[in-house]
Amino acid sequence: MLEALGVSLDAERVYKAMLAEPRVGVVQLADRLGFPTERVRDSLDELAKLSLLRPSYESPGGLRLVSPEVGLSHLLAEREAELLEQQRQIAASRAAVAAVVADYADLHPSRQHSDIEQLVGIDAVRSWIEERAHVGLAEVMTFSPGGAMSEQSLAAARPLDQEALARGTKMRSLYLDSVRNHPPTINYLRWLVEQGGQVRTTATLPLRMIIFDRKQALIPVNPEHSKTGAVVQRGPGMVAALCALFEQMWQTARPVGEERQRDDQGLTGQEQAVINLLAEGWTDDVIARKLGVSVRTSRRITAELTQRLGARSRFQAGARAVERGWIKQI
Repeated sequence: MLEALGVSLDAERVYKAMLAEPRVGVVQLADRLGFPTERVRDSLDELAKLSLLRPSYESPGGLRLVSPEVGLSHLLAEREAELLEQQRQIAASRAAVAAVVADYADLHPSRQHSDIEQLVGIDAVRSWIEERAHVGLAEVMTFSPGGAMSEQSLAAARPLDQEALARGTKMRSLYLDSVRNHPPTINYLRWLVEQGGQVRTTATLPLRMIIFDRKQALIPVNPEHSKTGAVVQRGPGMVAALCALFEQMWQTARPVGEERQRDDQGLTGQEQAVINLLAEGWTDDVIARKLGVSVRTSRRITAELTQRLGARSRFQAGARAVERGWIKQI
C-alpha cells in the first residue's frame, strides 16, 4: 500500500510491526515477521533514510519511531511535489513538440496544402505512414500485392496495426491468395483478424496502395519498383476513384479463413488470373510477380492449365480458353 510513496513491502511490514510495538527489538521483529535479522536491519535502514525512523534521544545509537501523521504525511507531500514537477515538465515538453511541429509545417507547406506530395525513398514513405498511424484515423484501406511478407516487414507492421486497431480504426486489407501458402504471413493475418481487422485475399492486385479516411491515398511512383518512393494523392476526384477500385476488389475477394473456391469452370481465382494474364501476353516472370509467387510456381500453374485444356502451346491454350469461356475480364 505504501509502495507509491517509495516504501518497499519489507519496510512497510517492519514499520507497521513497530507501530504496534514501538519498543520491540531487531530479534523480536525478525521472529514476529519470519524475517532473517539482516533483512530486518535492511528495512530499518530504509525506514531511516525515509525519515520514518530517527535517532533516539534516550538510547544513543538507537532509533525511535516517527508517527504516521508526521512521517507518511511528509513522504506524501514529497510525492505530490514530484508529480507536480513531472506535470510541469510534460506541459513544457508538449509545448516544445508543438513548436517543432509548427516549424516543420512551415518548412514543408506542401505536406498540408498540396493535392499531390511526392515521397522519395522507402524511408520517407515509412516515416509518412508512421505519422499517420499516430493520429486518430477512422478508416484505413490497403492493397498489399507483394505476396509473402518478410520477418522484418511483419515485425514493423505489427505495432502500427495494433496501435491503430486499439484506437478503434477500421482496417480493411487486401492481400494476394499466395500468402495463404506462407505460414508466417497467414498467421499474421489471422492475428490481425483476431485483433479486429478485416482481411481478404484475391488472385492479383493492380498496385500497392493505402487509403486514409477516404481523404488521402498513398500509391507508389512506380508500381513495379515501390521502393523508389510514393505519391500522396489528396485530390477528391482521384481519392474517390481509388476508393471505388478498392470496394470493387473487396467485394470479390475471399475472407481469410474461408476455403478456396472454384468457379463454374472449375478454376480457382489464381488459375483464372493466370489465364487472363497469359491472354494479355505477360511473361512468366511478370505473372509470377503479379501473383506473388515464384517463377517456378507460375510455370507449374501454366503447365497444369495447358494440360487441362489439352493444348500443346500457349497460343493453342489461349484459343481453347476462349472457346471454353475461360477468358474473363477481371
